Amino acid sequence: MLVSIVIPCYNSEKTIERVVDLCVEEFDKLEGYECEFVLVNDFSKDKTYEAICRAAAKYPCVKGINLAKNFGQHNAIMAGLNHAEGDMIIGMDDDLQTHPSQIPILLGKMEEGFDVVFGVYKKRKFGFFKNLVSKISGFITWHLVERPKGIEAGNYWVIRKYVRDEVIQYKSYNLYLSMLFFRTTGNVGNVEIEHFSREEGTSNYTFRKAFKVFMAFINFTVLPLRLATILGCLFSVCGLLGAVITIIQKLLDPTTVVGWSSLMCVMLVLFGFAFLMLGIIGEYVGKLILNVNRTPQYVIRETVNLSEQTADGSKAD
Repeated sequence: MLVSIVIPCYNSEKTIERVVDLCVEEFDKLEGYECEFVLVNDFSKDKTYEAICRAAAKYPCVKGINLAKNFGQHNAIMAGLNHAEGDMIIGMDDDLQTHPSQIPILLGKMEEGFDVVFGVYKKRKFGFFKNLVSKISGFITWHLVERPKGIEAGNYWVIRKYVRDEVIQYKSYNLYLSMLFFRTTGNVGNVEIEHFSREEGTSNYTFRKAFKVFMAFINFTVLPLRLATILGCLFSVCGLLGAVITIIQKLLDPTTVVGWSSLMCVMLVLFGFAFLMLGIIGEYVGKLILNVNRTPQYVIRETVNLSEQTADGSKAD
């Protein structure tokens, strides 16, 4: 059985070749499995693509894709998914934190009949900021988006080919891959795996990148808009009740002083809420504009060990 390993690469010239070597070693131990790699360079600032080319020269099963600009992790993975040919596809990182030694555990769980399996870390070894983003993302996935009960999403996963075939039909610029998996199938499992420390450098996730991924969930739920409606009604009722109470107090006691400070506080709260809701609505409108304008998920500048055939919205030399 052919397993495709899709890895989005960013500033990983010192680690990506080792990741490939370790994966190959793991598959040499597995009976009935063989692997291919789809390594996607997301416009790195270092010589990551040169490292990918070296790996492709060493292993014919390594495909390399060089994107024309930085499109983000999920978009880079989508580029890889469009060129993966395996019966199963594994998604992992380029920094050895999602370690190749855990691949047999993921594949073993898939043999139980699942369509998607997410690795769940026994203990996370991210920095504080990435842990915080992961917790927020997990909360959103758990509470605001439809998903199988009790399932935890993650960045180390394996899916079947038919799930891949469905996911790549999604053409929106804004991606949140775990949401696409949940939308495709309910046959999803978790398996506990080890999380390894980063061997080189620091996390490439800036606040801007993390926030972009965080906001991508809006594409998959209308709950923020429903929440705005509910809170708007609640604030209106509270305001009406407050006005009635104030009028009654003034009628019963004409000496009652209406405070300027309290009025300002109420106005700040209400205006803050109004602008927050306008921001949420603006996110929806902005995403609609990006989709209507057919903003590409990714653009391919060059490839190695890859055929000329590409998916819609991409480009290859």
